[in-house]
Amino acid sequence: MEFAYEIPTGKGVEEAVAAVREALSERKFSVLWELNVNQTLESKGFDLGHEVRILEVCSAPKAKKALETNPAVAYFLPCKIVVKRVGGQTTIGVTRPAALMGLMGDARMDDLAAQVEAELTAAAEAAAR
Repeated sequence: MEFAYEIPTGKGVEEAVAAVREALSERKFSVLWELNVNQTLESKGFDLGHEVRILEVCSAPKAKKALETNPAVAYFLPCKIVVKRVGGQTTIGVTRPAALMGLMGDARMDDLAAQVEAELTAAAEAAAR
């Protein structure tokens, strides 16, 4: 199982990030934090050569349910969406919760992980259009 789902978009990074935020909001997910990897590296004297943004996202009710089911889920939270532009192509990617939960070996997490993954993937697809 692949650990990430990626979809290309014709949007630039800024436009794609804004579209991701909107698509997440429509699905009752919030962006907790956004890391501009380029700014962080540049502040330390490094040039990455391509753009990368990492959004940490959460649905509080789903996170609560997951943590109540298995507190070790905290190691995988919050969920991440990556917007990057490499070689002139912008992609929106989702770290796949089902793949991460598979590492735990707790079948109680399977349905919730699949549900969250479907919602995040749908948000990425909507944002990419």
